[in-house]
Amino acid sequence: MSQDSLHTTARLYLCTDARRDRGDFADFVDAAFTGGVDIIQLRDKSLEASEELELLEVLHAAAQRHGRLWAVNDRADIGSLSGAPVFHVGQKDISLDAARGFLGKDTVIGLSTHSPEQVDAAIASSPGRKGLDYFCVGPVWATPTKPGRAAVGLDLVRYAAEATGRAGSPLPWFAIGGIDLGNVEEVVDAGARRIVVVRAITDADDPAHAAGALLAALDAADS
Repeated sequence: MSQDSLHTTARLYLCTDARRDRGDFADFVDAAFTGGVDIIQLRDKSLEASEELELLEVLHAAAQRHGRLWAVNDRADIGSLSGAPVFHVGQKDISLDAARGFLGKDTVIGLSTHSPEQVDAAIASSPGRKGLDYFCVGPVWATPTKPGRAAVGLDLVRYAAEATGRAGSPLPWFAIGGIDLGNVEEVVDAGARRIVVVRAITDADDPAHAAGALLAALDAADS
């Protein structure tokens, strides 16, 4: 999958920590890609820079084998050093302009949004090589991966769907936050066609099967 194809084909985005408790990071990311995950982001605030770069080499190799994408969260220096094709920032992280200036025109850059105003600002951003390449909406439901952040509910998902439609915006967006096999249909009904998951795959005994089941649910809900 090329970076540009994110705009048209990526639907399932996974965020994972380093899986220190299981010691199976390489096997896990390989299984997730096998199951159909399009993008895997390593997001683990406990990692030292050298540790993160070592794990990103593993993730990069797995992504290459499967023709998929991989992402770095928050730290533009790590994104640059690792050569990550995708970089994601939050509202309080490095600014979009600074990230683009640091990483260059070819890196896919995404942004988290948590309110209608932030969604509007993301849509208004210059697309592609000058601005954003995608944005995320959430957390739809409360999640322990974002302690203290209030859930935005399905209303913001509906708003994002309506706002991008009104603007005729080609900017891809993903719903994120507490999404799993039991509620993905609700997210699709609210207008999302792309999702970010964490525990739905990271907690699964069979990550490849969990990823495939989520994709099948997306297909079924969208049919």
